[in-house]
Order: sequence, then C-alpha cells, then structure tokens
Amino acid sequence: MKLEDLRGKIDVIDDEIAKLYTERMEVAREIGMIKEMEKINLINTTREKEIISRVTAGMPDDIKLYGKQVYETLFSTSKAYQSRLMSMESETKTLIENALKEGTPLFPIDATVGCQGVPGAYSQIAADRMIEIPNTMFFKDWDAVFNAVEKGLCKFGVLPIENSSVGSVNGVYDLISQHHCYIVRSAKIRIQHYFLAKKGTRLGEIKEIFSHEQAIGQCSKFLKQFANAKITIVNNTAIAAKTVMESDRTDVACVSSHECAGIYGLNILESNIQDNENNYTRFIAISKNLKIFEGANKISITCNLAHEPGSLNKLLNSFSTLGLNLTKLESRPVANSAFEFNFYFDFDADIKRPEVKNLIAELDNTCDRFTFLGAYEEI
Repeated sequence: MKLEDLRGKIDVIDDEIAKLYTERMEVAREIGMIKEMEKINLINTTREKEIISRVTAGMPDDIKLYGKQVYETLFSTSKAYQSRLMSMESETKTLIENALKEGTPLFPIDATVGCQGVPGAYSQIAADRMIEIPNTMFFKDWDAVFNAVEKGLCKFGVLPIENSSVGSVNGVYDLISQHHCYIVRSAKIRIQHYFLAKKGTRLGEIKEIFSHEQAIGQCSKFLKQFANAKITIVNNTAIAAKTVMESDRTDVACVSSHECAGIYGLNILESNIQDNENNYTRFIAISKNLKIFEGANKISITCNLAHEPGSLNKLLNSFSTLGLNLTKLESRPVANSAFEFNFYFDFDADIKRPEVKNLIAELDNTCDRFTFLGAYEEI
C-alpha cells in the first residue's frame, strides 16, 4: 500500500478512537458524579492496574509498554475531568481553603524583613523591591533568617532561590525542607556585579578577592585574569565589601553591588563584570503563616515520588491535563537516605480553581512526603 493509503486507514481509526474517547469521558463524568455523591476517593490505583493488565494482555509484546502509557494518559485525563465535578479532601487543601476564607489582601506596604548579610546585600535590594517601606534586620546566615521568621522576630524573610547563570541556591532549598515557612511573594532582580577596592588600588595589585560563591561563579570569565590571586568565599557580597573596607591591606578587592561601593566608600575598578548580561536572581519572601495575597499566580510545592518507572511522567501528565505551566522542576537528595529525592515544582496557576486544589489534595494524599510551599505573586 502507498503512504497516502496507510494514512487514510489511520484517519479512519483515529475518528473511531475519538468517538470512543468521547463515550469513555462521558461515562467517566457519570462515575465522577457518583463518587462525589457517595464521597468515594477519586484515586483508585488498584482499578487502574487491573485495566492495564486486561487491555494489554492481548497486545503483542513489542507494543505492551506503549499501550500501558496510552492508558495511563487516559486515566490522567479522566481524573482531571472528574476533579472538576468532585471535591477531594486533604489536610493541605483544608489549610489552603482556610487561608482563602481570610481573603486575599494587598501585599503589605511596610513590614519588618529579615535578610542575610549586611547593608547593601542583594537580598536587601530584593526586599526594597518587594516591600515599599521595609524595616530591614540583618542576620549572619540563611538559617538565622528562617529562625527569625519562625519566632516572629520578622514578618518576612527574603532569600535568594535561584540564579539564571549558575542555577539553584541549594542551601536555601535544603533549609526550606527543614523549616516550616511559606513563600508569599517572589521577585526577579537583575544582578550586575562590580569589582570594588579601596581608593588607589589598581587591578594589577590585587592578591585576594572576596565574594559569595554564587557571585564568583557568575563572574568566572572576568576573574580568570587574576589566576594568581586568592579567592576567599564569604557569606554575602555585601560582607565582602565590608571586609575590604575594614582591611588594612591595599591589595584586596571584592565582587559586590554598585550600592556597596557607596555604602562602604570603595572605588569601582570595573563595572558589570558578570559573564551574562541577562544575569537574574530570583528571591522569595517567606512568612511563618500561610497567607495568600492579591495577585497570587504561582504555586510552589515539594514532594517525593515512588521508585518505579513512569512515576515522574504520571505526575507531569497531571499538570499537563489541567493546562498548568511548569516553570521549574528541581530534584534534591533527601538527607540520610539511600538515593531518595525530593522534587520541587513551581507552576503558574490560580489557587482558587477547584481542580488545582484537587490536584494538591491528590498529591497530599498519595505522596509519602508532600509540602505546600505557597501561592504567591512574582514581580
């Protein structure tokens, strides 16, 4: 047969499949209505496995796995369709609905904010972007910022979460899993690094350079010219500037912000030394209590997945069938475990949508570990 003839046969088969799929979804809708009335759980993995075993039994061995994937997709779309008719329950969903009952107010104009470092830190710059009148408190490290928020010393904490050039800030991701806080806002800040030193210091005299490891990584091309200089990692780019200012040496420099040049009285030896002109860092604002403010259009969650083939694909299908745009997928090893991973997801969604809340309830009920990190606006 010619290619055109074979494609004609495919068209006839596809038309028949479309009719049967429509019939199947109508039955799925009726099942969803019964489940809602009788308060039966939407998820029935035993039933799904029985169907796959039955329908693939008569398939040739070389297409059984493909058939399995087709039916897993059918299950995913059916559950997504049914979820619009049903109301799944979970502790996390109840928590979210209670937060929504309190309303979605405007984000505060003023608040006490915790940042890591000293004045001039990029976290402070991000805090100034997110909160119009911040009362900023500085802490020695990220863990101290989390603790300050949990203890009520600060209403919000502002922390870096990822950079467009060097990726995620793993230390913050690890702390998110250890502390009980929620993301309430985020902001992308363009990061422009400057090479700062005391007045009179020249480029050829530099023997030691101070900065945060992320900033060092973002300026690797520029720093190659200082192959013989010592690179000293500090907790913050602003601390690096403060260290240079307080040093009695004239052969030290730092990678820091333009703001730090003015704060610490340092000269700008070189401007915009980052490798990538489109160098952005995403910062998050965390809160002790779950609060959903007006404009929330992004959701962050973390969960673990079963150690079996297709587990991640099933989860991704759940997002796809609801038309949700995943903006980040990150895996991090679970401490003190044997090759177990937590997955972090960011996706664009309206937390008020019933099917979105049902998806969260489904994950909450089916994952051994699930954490809702927040619904928030990114500015």
